[in-house]
Amino acid sequence: MRQATLRTTVLTLTLAALFAAPQLRAEDLLQIYREAQQNDPTLAAARASWAATQELVPQARSALLPNVNGAASANLNNFSETIRTDPQTDISNRTFRLGSLSVSAAQPLYRVANKVAYDQAKQQVAQADYTLSSAQQDLILRVAQAYFDVLLAEFNVELAESQKTAVSEQLAQAKRNFEVGVATITDTNEAQAKYDSIVAQEITARNDLDNRRTALRAIIGRMPQSLKRVGRGFEPADPTPNSLDYWVDKALVENLAVKIAAYNYDIATLEVDRQRAGHLPTIDLVGSYSLQAGNGATNISAGFDLHQAQIGVQLNVPIYQGGFVDSKVRQAISLQDNARQNLEVARRVALFNAQTGYSGVTSAVASVKAFEQAVVSAQVAYDSNRLGQEVGVRTTLDVLNTQQNVFQARRDLAQSYFNYLVGVLRLKAAIGTLSEQDLEEINRRLAG
Repeated sequence: MRQATLRTTVLTLTLAALFAAPQLRAEDLLQIYREAQQNDPTLAAARASWAATQELVPQARSALLPNVNGAASANLNNFSETIRTDPQTDISNRTFRLGSLSVSAAQPLYRVANKVAYDQAKQQVAQADYTLSSAQQDLILRVAQAYFDVLLAEFNVELAESQKTAVSEQLAQAKRNFEVGVATITDTNEAQAKYDSIVAQEITARNDLDNRRTALRAIIGRMPQSLKRVGRGFEPADPTPNSLDYWVDKALVENLAVKIAAYNYDIATLEVDRQRAGHLPTIDLVGSYSLQAGNGATNISAGFDLHQAQIGVQLNVPIYQGGFVDSKVRQAISLQDNARQNLEVARRVALFNAQTGYSGVTSAVASVKAFEQAVVSAQVAYDSNRLGQEVGVRTTLDVLNTQQNVFQARRDLAQSYFNYLVGVLRLKAAIGTLSEQDLEEINRRLAG
């Protein structure tokens, strides 16, 4: 009964340090994410790429629609002619105007390559949606990772400060004991060495915090302010459903990288058909109308109007192109095989990510429980060594070492909490379902 009470007390104190009280003006995870959506250049580039890809369909469709061209010209001409015949010279000089207007149109009737290119464009547009979704999921992961990296770095700084304070007390006590002759100089030297080590660790922790805050700044475009921490009522839970096969099977089908690679393979397959169409004839419906008018010409002195109209079907049959089409077909087949292999790579990576994501979450849950117990055990060992020091059976070094174990266990516990939170997001990303709602769920666990 006493041991259970002690465990509860130690955990309460530890979690109070790890999970701060409500911070009224602190920024939460969702606020940081919303700002990242507006300022992250990587996501902005993905959106621009998506918008550009949308234009592929109208561009490809234009090759299946009528093509109409018009041309017009207006000229002022001066004609001068000199004819010398003995014994006289005839000179002719006149100015005339000449204008023309023409309209031509062509409607593809049979162009297999153009039809395949249109199908490719539709596949590329559909693929762009998944590419943008992948960029959005990547932003969620980057924001969450950067956010919790800052929180962990802040906790490490606070832990280093607490540890320095505790060691300084041991150092002061060792000096007092040495002065009154109840301890040797060795205790003082050991405490001083431990204190100096903690000071160095604090400097490293502060530098790491600066780096983590800078990493978050690179995403949102400004230095973050105070960030909200995880609420005290947080309890890690196993994945739902708690079955590896579910997550692996889901990833092989729904993973965004797999879907993107599948579209690449379909597009490459269509490219083979498009290049083979280079051997096929093309048929177009063509028509034109032209008008030419003037008040004279070099060989006409009177005004004139000329009208011409025609309509017909134009057949073009490729006979020999120097082996160009055959080479393009072979190239397209090789690229199709490349896309097929990349699809297999994407599937294997998705399987790996799902398996490691699932095991990462389950192990993080177990780690949290294990480190909670480790914190309690380390605290008990520390208390026992302090008591032993008081009765003379433990040295200052023993106390300092067990004290170091307490702080290390608290640090490991904090790391396991954040590993769990990010792991849950990565697992959902592995099956392509990660969304802003998942971030909102985590955000609700932050201190209000």
